[in-house]
Amino acid sequence: MFPDDLDYYEASTVEEALELLEEHAMAETELLAGGHSLLPAMKSGLSSPDVLIDIGEIDPMHGVSVEGETLSIGAMTRYSDLLDADAAHEHAPALTEAVSHVGDTQVRNRGTVGGNLAHADPASDLPGAALASDATLVAAGPNGERKIPVDEFFFGMYATALDPDELLVRIEVPSAADSVGAYAKKASPSSGYAVVGVSALLDTDGGTVRSARIGANGVLDHGVRLEGVEDELDGVTLDDERIEAAAARASEGLDTDLLMDDLQASAEFREHLLEVYTKRALEKTSERVGTLAAAD
Repeated sequence: MFPDDLDYYEASTVEEALELLEEHAMAETELLAGGHSLLPAMKSGLSSPDVLIDIGEIDPMHGVSVEGETLSIGAMTRYSDLLDADAAHEHAPALTEAVSHVGDTQVRNRGTVGGNLAHADPASDLPGAALASDATLVAAGPNGERKIPVDEFFFGMYATALDPDELLVRIEVPSAADSVGAYAKKASPSSGYAVVGVSALLDTDGGTVRSARIGANGVLDHGVRLEGVEDELDGVTLDDERIEAAAARASEGLDTDLLMDDLQASAEFREHLLEVYTKRALEKTSERVGTLAAAD
C-alpha cells in the first residue's frame, strides 16, 4: 500500500523545523527522524499525515558529548553512532546496553535514540533504560528549550509530555561512570521488540548498593520504574538471596489490572516475565560489580 499524497519539507535547523510546525499547525503533521516506526505506519494506512517534516539532517541534533558530569546525546543520533561512542559506554552503561538490543544492524544504522523515546512505544527497548539512567529530555519549542525529567515524560502508549509544537532535541544523562548497568529482555520472536525488558543501574561501594534505579518496558502502556525492587536493593550487599528478594518485588506498586495483555503474552505471564527478567538484569549487574571489585 502506498501512502497518501503529502507535502514534504526538509528542515536544516531546529528553528526551521519549529517554524514549519507553526506554519502547519492546523494540518496533520509528522516529524521524520529515522523513519522505522513512521514509514511502516504510513504504508499500512495507520498514519496519514498531510505534512512530513524531515529533521534527520539537523547537525546540532547529532552526536554524543560530555559536558561536566552530563552525557549529552543529540536526539537524531543513530543507535550505531551511540554504540561507537566510548563516552556513552562509560557514562550511560544501562542506556547503551539497551541500545545494543534494538533491532538488528540495519535498524541500528538508521534508527535514532530521540525518535525511539519520542515515539514512546511501550515495547521498545529504551523507555526503561532512560528511566533507569535518570535521563532528562530536552525539548525545543516557540518559547525556547524545556527540560523534562524522564519520570514525567511517558504518559501512555505513544504519548509523551512533548507538546505538538515542540521537538525533542537532545537527551541529557547524568554521568554513571562509577555505576554498573545491565539490560535483560524477552524478545518477541516475530518482531524483536521487548515482550518485557528490564534495565538496571546500580551505584555500589565494595559490593554494597548505595543507590539503584530499575526501569522496565513492555509491562504497562508506558515505561515504568520498579520502585519495590529499588527499595529492596538499597544498602544491601548483592548476593543470590538479595537478588531473589528484589526480583520478587518487581510488580509491587504496579496496577496489575493495567498490565499489557496481547498476542505476545497474557497479563499474568507478563507479570511472571517481569520477575524473571528483573532477576536476570540484576544477576548481570552483580557479575559486573564482582568483576570491577576484582579489578580493583
